[in-house]
Amino acid sequence: MVHVTLLAPAVNAALRQVRFDDAPPDAAAARRARSAAGALPHHDVTFTAPSARCRGTAEALALDAAVAPGLRDLDVGRWRGRSLEEVGREAPGDVAAWLADPVAAPHGGETLLELIERTGAWLESRAGQGGRVLAVAEPAVIRAALVHALDLPPLTFWRLDVAPLTATALSGRSGRWNLRCGEPLTVPE
Repeated sequence: MVHVTLLAPAVNAALRQVRFDDAPPDAAAARRARSAAGALPHHDVTFTAPSARCRGTAEALALDAAVAPGLRDLDVGRWRGRSLEEVGREAPGDVAAWLADPVAAPHGGETLLELIERTGAWLESRAGQGGRVLAVAEPAVIRAALVHALDLPPLTFWRLDVAPLTATALSGRSGRWNLRCGEPLTVPE
């Protein structure tokens, strides 16, 4: 049996602006992460996605986390650095296709289906290891993990919300996963 807890990183300006970009957590969010460090679930091994936001959150949580390339965020190609609003104004058909078709990649990057498959491969690789895994991962990766683990239709991805600094717990063995829905990281009083 493996227990995988996926932690959503602290917020940054890009997330607030719904911009396809990466930056470390802002100062206030890093402080919130530091204060939540005592609430982390027990774990045997820790990972972080390669993004600055995930690495910064792992650092704020005082985790000695190995960077896991399989947890990298969705590659949005030429949309990187731009806001969803901006892309939607300039290419509404491209955004509509991206949101409606899991194999569409009008941005030239990774398809939703490719993200789900990549994330699922990482998750399944951990299933064979057993133990308790803690990983800081971007919300898109957590959503993809849920779609894979629960064998949901790919477009369900767009209907899942992952709030900053929340934990989503999966446990599994033999190709079967169970979900414990996101919980805020708060220190007991």
